[in-house]
Amino acid sequence: MQRITSKENEFIKHVKKLGDKKYRDITNLYVIEGIKLVSEAIQEQAQIKQIILCDDCEKNAVIPKDLMYEIAKYECVYVPEKIFKYLSDVQTPQGILAIVEKTSKATQIDYSQDIIVVLDNLQDPGNLGTILRTVDSIGLTQIIVSNQTADCYNPKVVRSTMGAIFRVKIINSEDLEKTLKEMKKHKFKIVASSLQTENTIYDINYQKKVIVIGNEANGVEEKIQNMADEKIKIPMLRKSRKFKCFCCNWNNII
Repeated sequence: MQRITSKENEFIKHVKKLGDKKYRDITNLYVIEGIKLVSEAIQEQAQIKQIILCDDCEKNAVIPKDLMYEIAKYECVYVPEKIFKYLSDVQTPQGILAIVEKTSKATQIDYSQDIIVVLDNLQDPGNLGTILRTVDSIGLTQIIVSNQTADCYNPKVVRSTMGAIFRVKIINSEDLEKTLKEMKKHKFKIVASSLQTENTIYDINYQKKVIVIGNEANGVEEKIQNMADEKIKIPMLRKSRKFKCFCCNWNNII
């Protein structure tokens, strides 16, 4: 255990720089924050490098005792409240964050699952986190993201996954068109969200399907649309109102 009281400390500078994607890529590390995420990381046996605690949180017993017992097994760094707030990415910090090593860079797709989700240039961290959480909740263990998709280890994304980041394998595709062609060779059909169809998510069979979700503003790229074996809309089951679907960029009245 060590205590750091200065922002000029090299370790504090290191943690702060992990807010930048380039530095996360160089170090292969990312930050998680909050009691639930740190607890999930411990439970899922994530590669935790250090745990940073705010002095006052331990004094005020904000963190449950059973979690404190588990935290004590790791390298812990204590900082005063001022420095913790400097490092924190949230308005009301819970006084605990951790530095976690990314899982080994995945390149191999698991073709044993019937559904594979692919993200084509998705940009909003909240949307990305929600999709990762949804993929995890239905028992899928992987997701493929295009090179232009937002960073899955962005603090906002990590927070909104609610622990799914530790369970879902993230496969980065340098060339999404090439990746999808390879998936077709494994007898998978490509399903893209699109305006150019009357079919909805309820009208297709989900055996051996790749579901492509597109950019919030522009939807699925045209070249990917042209590769699709099927196209679908995602209806919103509400009262009639105008809406915009983030995954295929349509405006409609339902």
